[in-house]
Amino acid sequence: MYSRALVRVAVLVLSLGTIGRAVELQTYDVDPKDSSVSFSVKHIVVSEVRGRFKKFSGTIKFDEGNLPNSAVAFTVETASVDTNNERRDQDLRSPMFLDVAKYPEMSFSSQRVEKSGADFVLVGNLSLHGVTHEVRVPFVYNGKIKDNMGRLRIGFSATFTINRQNWGINYNKVLDNGGMVAGNDVTVQLDIVAAKQEASIPHGPDATEGKTPK
Repeated sequence: MYSRALVRVAVLVLSLGTIGRAVELQTYDVDPKDSSVSFSVKHIVVSEVRGRFKKFSGTIKFDEGNLPNSAVAFTVETASVDTNNERRDQDLRSPMFLDVAKYPEMSFSSQRVEKSGADFVLVGNLSLHGVTHEVRVPFVYNGKIKDNMGRLRIGFSATFTINRQNWGINYNKVLDNGGMVAGNDVTVQLDIVAAKQEASIPHGPDATEGKTPK
């Protein structure tokens, strides 16, 4: 009886160990050199302003075998906004819009990943302008490669739309024809490449302890 119970405990322990290994997440860092965070918004009704944020960072906890088990944390420096028009960019940085002196960052933290047909939806909290709301971000996983340095990289693409007024960015001006200077709906386009974190290399006395100098 005792030996049979011992076998059952051993099997349970091994099973739990296997499960733990199966759901182990790999950590990837967003590479800003190969990634982009861009946006577009209606301007004076008949045109579209396109811009980007030049400074951002992020971490992806990645489970390739089960993407809904993955997680994302992402931060953008609001002062890095760039629409290729310095006067307009100054307006966007001002209290009329992003108010970057008061709110230097916007951030996203995922809550879950949902399957949607052949693709996925990332659901999480977007904090912008001192306000946090849940957003749904449909995305496509573009695959995994090994670069010429032997480092693993993964890629994603996503497009979603938010209403800036939901985050308290309300400034606008009515034109003579009744239209608005700036649209309320902002379309965000993400093209993300992330590189797998490399194992840290020991430094200091412990790294050479026990070795005999040549």
